[in-house]
Amino acid sequence: MFTWMKRLVAGGAMALAIGTTGVMTTSVAYAADEPIAAAAGTVAAAAPAVAATVEKADIAWMMLSTILVILMVIPGLALFYGGLVRSKNMLSVLMQVTTVFSLIVLLWVIYGYSLAFGAEGLIIGDFSKIFLMGVTTASLSDTFAETSKIPELIFIAFQATFAGITACLIVGSFAERIKFSAVLLFSVIWFTFCYLPIAHMVWGAGGYLLGKGDLDFAGGTVVHINAGIAGLVGAYMIGKRLGYGKDAMTPHSLTLTMVGAALLWVGWFGFNAGSNLEASAGATLPFINTLLAPAAAVLAWNLGETMFRGKASMLGAASGAVAGLVGITPACGTVGPMGAIVIGLVCGFSCLWAVSGLKKMLGADDTLDVFGVHGVGGIIGAILTGVFTAPSLGGTGADDFSIASQVIIQAEGVGITILWSAIVSFIAYKIVDVVIGLRVPEDQEREGLDLTSHGETAYSS
Repeated sequence: MFTWMKRLVAGGAMALAIGTTGVMTTSVAYAADEPIAAAAGTVAAAAPAVAATVEKADIAWMMLSTILVILMVIPGLALFYGGLVRSKNMLSVLMQVTTVFSLIVLLWVIYGYSLAFGAEGLIIGDFSKIFLMGVTTASLSDTFAETSKIPELIFIAFQATFAGITACLIVGSFAERIKFSAVLLFSVIWFTFCYLPIAHMVWGAGGYLLGKGDLDFAGGTVVHINAGIAGLVGAYMIGKRLGYGKDAMTPHSLTLTMVGAALLWVGWFGFNAGSNLEASAGATLPFINTLLAPAAAVLAWNLGETMFRGKASMLGAASGAVAGLVGITPACGTVGPMGAIVIGLVCGFSCLWAVSGLKKMLGADDTLDVFGVHGVGGIIGAILTGVFTAPSLGGTGADDFSIASQVIIQAEGVGITILWSAIVSFIAYKIVDVVIGLRVPEDQEREGLDLTSHGETAYSS
């Protein structure tokens, strides 16, 4: 997630070196300057390379950021999802989120980190760091700065939370009707063959999309589009809930959903600003953007609901906040604050339409609108990253930044992620359906998954 930025730094250094060489070449024409130039070259050759340092503040910041991302999942996402389902399925959602996160974190350290970041490759790494082979408290990982590093173990932990939350996001698309064992088996297959290749292509050394110049600061493609497409495919393949479109399926506790949304927003500061990998000034841009974009999206969603439904809802405000957070994720480190506000506004209106109009057009029972919010919001954010990174619009792009060229690159990243996730997800669901079956029996679905799958209830009567 930081290699592309280091290349920009390296490119600037190369341009400076070329300029300096040009000056020195001109001065060679003057005989009096030759000894000076020669002496300067000797000193430069003799100067030792600056050793990379490990700052305690960076370590503390990355530990805190990792904790904040865990807060996003448990309890943030779990409560956000749990409040949106019917009371008879509350615990099933909490169980799925908690268990899937735990499962993926373990798989990440066993082989996931090695395949995603272990070695160079266009699509995937290798098994050189399987079981964290060779990783110790002394091994280091790069940051954005050439002279700064962080312990590899904290980078592994930070990235483990990204993998975990991505798999957990998918849970919302097939809630209230899937077997618990099916969720776990699907998560293993999807993580291995979908998440890891996309993560490597976008962030890993030698990754195809990284090499193309795709900008994804904190996971618009890797996390949100990836999960959104997998969720949509799952909604189609598992089928609609019993009574969908006929029975009332209103959220059982918008209070808990609001608590979950609030925890997601707080934790997202670690998700985005933590992706800077340093406690430096560079973290302040994604930090403020993580504040502004969801705020704008909340207002946009509320305005949209008021215009088309007559009233702004609490569910809409919570959903708008998440939509804004999703949209700013890929852009948070490269767009300016005003660009973040525009992205938030666009995502607020667009995701409102996606969970209402587009959802009806697609005809899928995406229970908790994983595609409508994370898929659509991620696509919009990824594309607009190519627009608002332009320095003329307040972004951090180079002076010769081309909006058209970058948008094409961003669109390619979006397209590859959609295609890859759709194909792998379809195959994964098929395998699970053949091996153990995807859906619970009708009588269990009617009674609720809390009792039939876990033998307990969320609330006593």
